[in-house]
Amino acid sequence: MLSYRHSFHAGNFADVLKHIVLIEVLQHLGKKDKAFDYIDTHSGAGLYHLASVHAEKLQEYQNGIAKLDAADWPELSAYFSVINSVNTDKSLLYYPGSPFIALHFMRRQDRAWLYELHPEDAGLLLQNTQNIKRARVMREDGLKGLLSLLPPVSRRGLVLIDPSYEIKSDYDLVFQTVEKAYAKFPTGTYAVWYPVVERSRITRLEKQFIKSGIKNIQRFELAVTADSDERGMTSSGMIVINPPWQLMDTMSQLLPKLVNRLAIDSGAFYKSEVLVAE
Repeated sequence: MLSYRHSFHAGNFADVLKHIVLIEVLQHLGKKDKAFDYIDTHSGAGLYHLASVHAEKLQEYQNGIAKLDAADWPELSAYFSVINSVNTDKSLLYYPGSPFIALHFMRRQDRAWLYELHPEDAGLLLQNTQNIKRARVMREDGLKGLLSLLPPVSRRGLVLIDPSYEIKSDYDLVFQTVEKAYAKFPTGTYAVWYPVVERSRITRLEKQFIKSGIKNIQRFELAVTADSDERGMTSSGMIVINPPWQLMDTMSQLLPKLVNRLAIDSGAFYKSEVLVAE
């Protein structure tokens, strides 16, 4: 299915969580001079105009990035540095997607592999990154393409997997793909985003990872309201394999503050936990 467009959801609370985790991993990888590869299986357009027809239709960013003031979040200075880099003044007109965020922290020696299957978004992504030599855009199925790239030449890397999960079988497909990818590249960092629409699907996904034999898995989740099968996405999370050593401490301090700021009602909560130890 190619109906999903992230431009309707850019900058929402799920993006806030996903991109904070993404930046923490990227900064960790950048501490060593040796090159690393960044593989994004569902890249989207890369950059989103928050005054566009798509963004204005749902205005999800209003309960996401628009609720955060950089002055109140010194611990998120790196996150806001990316947002500021795509906005010419203090107004919030553009929100960077994961490719732009990754490229902001990547160095000349690093490489980005950006997959996007939607023809319009793939075209926009190509246009938005056309002057960046270290980025390669591919209009292909990212879950299939991922396996062909592993292990990367650098032997260091971050894989971001964040499909729309419009098709229910995507949950199993994501797990199966990660399992195969890990077998080929067990030292890489894998960041898997998921939406909570039906909690039972996430419980199943969680159990699959726990039983997989893969070690060193952490999970971070941000819920703006209580679980409900009738409200759409109430929460979203990140499952991270081979996380940076400081990620758990960082997220355990950030998530209570984020829940307090982004909560829709008293049902909001967070999770910051080890699914599988090292």
